Amino acid sequence: MKQFFGAFFGSILGIIISTIIAVLIIVAVISSGFKDAFKSSDEAVYKSKPKSVLNLVFDGPVIDREKINPFEKLDLGPWGKEEGMGINIILNNLEKAAKDTAIKGIYMNFKNMEAGKSALQDIRQGLVEFKKSGKFIYAYSEVYSQSAYYLASVADKVFLNPQGGLDWKGLNMSLMFYKKTLEKLGVEVKIFRHGKFKSAIEPFMLEKMSDANRLQAETFLNSIWNNMLVNISESRKLTIDELNKMANELSIAFPEDALKFKLVDELAYEDQVLSEIKSKLKINEKDKLNLVAHSSYAKYIPKDKFKGKDKIAVIYAIGGISSGEGSDEEIGSDRIAKAIKDARLDENIKAIVLRVNSPGGSALASDVIWREVKLAKKVKPFVVSMGDVAASGGYYISCAADMIFAQPNTITGSIGVFGMVPNMKKAFEDKLGITIDTVNTNAHSDVMSTLRGATPTESVFIQKSVENVYDVFIGRVAEGRGLTKEQVDSIGQGRVWSGSDALNIKLVDEMGGLKEAIAYAAKKANLKEYKLNELPAQKNPLDELFGKVEADAETRLLRKNLGEHYKYIKQVKSIMNAKGVLVRLPYEMVIN
Repeated sequence: MKQFFGAFFGSILGIIISTIIAVLIIVAVISSGFKDAFKSSDEAVYKSKPKSVLNLVFDGPVIDREKINPFEKLDLGPWGKEEGMGINIILNNLEKAAKDTAIKGIYMNFKNMEAGKSALQDIRQGLVEFKKSGKFIYAYSEVYSQSAYYLASVADKVFLNPQGGLDWKGLNMSLMFYKKTLEKLGVEVKIFRHGKFKSAIEPFMLEKMSDANRLQAETFLNSIWNNMLVNISESRKLTIDELNKMANELSIAFPEDALKFKLVDELAYEDQVLSEIKSKLKINEKDKLNLVAHSSYAKYIPKDKFKGKDKIAVIYAIGGISSGEGSDEEIGSDRIAKAIKDARLDENIKAIVLRVNSPGGSALASDVIWREVKLAKKVKPFVVSMGDVAASGGYYISCAADMIFAQPNTITGSIGVFGMVPNMKKAFEDKLGITIDTVNTNAHSDVMSTLRGATPTESVFIQKSVENVYDVFIGRVAEGRGLTKEQVDSIGQGRVWSGSDALNIKLVDEMGGLKEAIAYAAKKANLKEYKLNELPAQKNPLDELFGKVEADAETRLLRKNLGEHYKYIKQVKSIMNAKGVLVRLPYEMVIN
């Protein structure tokens, strides 16, 4: 009877929530106007006009793959899907715009951009390629973050609001440690690991970084910073020493400083920047400037677009790795393995590019995906393109590829294994007054239980499992990379590497982004013309809207209230809920 009422009231709640959302959609449609809310695809497509400028407004997250959003014109309040500009669409737009005679240049406006360092590198390389067309790029922002400035620095002219600012201080990375919190809660955590650098569990057992962890963090952080300096130095005609001196002395305190030290070309308000673009295009000041939106231009298909059958599959493996179906933000081994298998069996698909952006996760799920990579590699070229992070499990699913591309600032490696078993008994008893009593049929029936600590025999049992997974892991890497297990072990041990350092130790083959990986795959498949087939198919937005209402609402509220600190809650929840042995990145990688 209790279960019946639980199910009954749960169903009633679901109906109420669904009804509320349906009403919100109807109200949003009415407020937006039926015509605007559901324009036909033809009406939404960019119309070619002379002296047009592609307008890239960076306001929000930059993600690997842009999401399908049939509700982009509707305001659904807290249930509206969070959007982001996709690298795949940005690069495609840049390539089209370079050849489009109507597009004379690009105007980049930086507002509140959120992007990883490798994503920035992909886009920056696309902008550099665009400039070869002879067309201009102008950049403007009220306040440049270091990430935004890294992109903006490639522009022909960089504008800064006269009352704005430009952040220039170098990179930093802070980690949170939860040892004292767990002690106060009465939670004891038993750690099992292989790899002296496998620091994923350090936040749960230490109060600060270990020497090994600090060493690897300093190494890859300096590698990423140096790569940024090299590119900015080339674009702005400043020396690396000058750029470092500005950061060390905090020279850029006011907009005038940014102008004085030649980081920007002009202090101007946005209307003045737009007027200058008009002047460059020889458009009268009173006439309208045709700024083409990123989303509108994405729908534009050039007339010379290849219409043959040959395809290259681009498979997106994004997020933590676990068994099951997963989602567009989390890698499910079933879903990604199926996508690879489908691409392998499709005769029209001549090559496969796996875009990996993952800190890892379940060792078992990673191995399931690895198996499909190995099978696909036997019948057609298989190339990996690493994004911001392709570490631990993310590297596991990559190592069997024919060729691995990474950006200099990609975070990769972390070839190590760990397991963690929290003991909640004391917390329940001392904090909540809950006592636990258990009945077993055998001596270790409740091994891995969070309601008691592990015995010495059980600890040996669990550690053996960790050691076995590590041995298999380095064996997979050795086989895929043409190295010995001893060589892999020497550069493994859970250590994290930047892409440029990973190149030197043969963990990756080439420096480059998604575009370079696709070009290489085409060359290996002897394709001069081809279409891209993006897999797996994205989740139905309606299913996500009505199927994950409560989870989405909870995530939104946490993000809104916790801001940038939300990532730490997400990390703790992810690791505490994980099952089995993990191959995962040491920590939530956020570099500022």
